[in-house]
Amino acid sequence: MSSNLASSDDLRKQVRSHEVAVAEINSLSSSRVHMLSSAVYQKNGNIFFRTTIQKASAFEQKQLEAAKAKL
Repeated sequence: MSSNLASSDDLRKQVRSHEVAVAEINSLSSSRVHMLSSAVYQKNGNIFFRTTIQKASAFEQKQLEAAKAKL
């Protein structure tokens, strides 16, 4: 039972983390309207990759949806 509770808490933390990431990326894209090709760095594992705001936003949105589906 405690492992289910721990995994549920971990999933909630992941959902919250992805929600914050999506909000921050959306904030970036609205403040950089004239720079649509602006680059951001996205963490994948222990490595950061340079990508576009649009790709980072799409990736985080998918991660958020996947985490919510697990709840």
